[in-house]
Amino acid sequence: MGALDILLNDGNSTMVAVLVFLAAATLTFSVMAVIRVQGSVKRRAANIGRVDGIGASAGGGRSLRHSSLKAAQRVLEYTTKAYSSGSTEETKVLRRRMIQAGIYDSRAVAFFFLGRAVLAVCLAAALYVFLPFEHGTAHHWLFCGLGGIIGYLGPSLYIDQRIKKRKEEHQAGFPDFMDLLVVCADSGLSMEASLERVGRELGDSYPSLTANIYMTNLEIRAGRTMSDALEGLSDRLGLDEARSFSTLIQQSEELGSSITDALRVYSDDMRHKRLSRAEEKAYSLPAKLALPMMICIFPVLFVVILLPVFVRLYLGMY
Repeated sequence: MGALDILLNDGNSTMVAVLVFLAAATLTFSVMAVIRVQGSVKRRAANIGRVDGIGASAGGGRSLRHSSLKAAQRVLEYTTKAYSSGSTEETKVLRRRMIQAGIYDSRAVAFFFLGRAVLAVCLAAALYVFLPFEHGTAHHWLFCGLGGIIGYLGPSLYIDQRIKKRKEEHQAGFPDFMDLLVVCADSGLSMEASLERVGRELGDSYPSLTANIYMTNLEIRAGRTMSDALEGLSDRLGLDEARSFSTLIQQSEELGSSITDALRVYSDDMRHKRLSRAEEKAYSLPAKLALPMMICIFPVLFVVILLPVFVRLYLGMY
């Protein structure tokens, strides 16, 4: 009986040990399953939260950047809707200036107004922080105000500079454009084919003029009349010569006269105008050189000529 009791006691202990092991294993596997499910849920939430390549797995920096981009996009859309779609005279003039400067984006007006406001505020704030004057003084506020004014006028000056540079290119290339048109017209090409051929020839020398000619060809292919397309070309170029050329073609079509003869006469006129501008620059060169010579050359000559005299007088006194 003693041996049987020992076996029963051992069996109970073994059963208890097995039950404890099963309970611990079940609890362990349950905890691991819960942790695995939570990890899977987090990964799926991170994948769902990733928008346009900006995910939550990269931390709060990317989320903040994404929010900033969304806010900037909303501001840009609002500004575009408020200004670009306006029909006021100021907005029309600004659009024309943007086109003449080579900026054809439909949101260019919105970018212009936003850039002007941001540049004015940032420049004024930078001067407010970094100026060596004491804060609150009259000089401090004066320089901050000047910085804001410069930032406000900066985009407009930049647009004016771009327009000026492109006008110089258009003005220099327009006589060549007319000469090539005459050659194409003499060879029997139509006006549309002549514009396309001239646009290919002038691509390396005058890229801006070539781009405008290419847009004119696209407008003609889209269904606009030749007169309307050339009028749009003159508005984009911003040249009086281009407006006169558009009027010339329009009158030649209305009167039924020879376009080739009209182009030849106008090409000669353009060539004479270019020669006159070159002569005007040559004649104005002496007057422009007078001031630099007086400031930079004459003082040096005076020093070279009179310095030995002063040296001798100085040595002769002793």
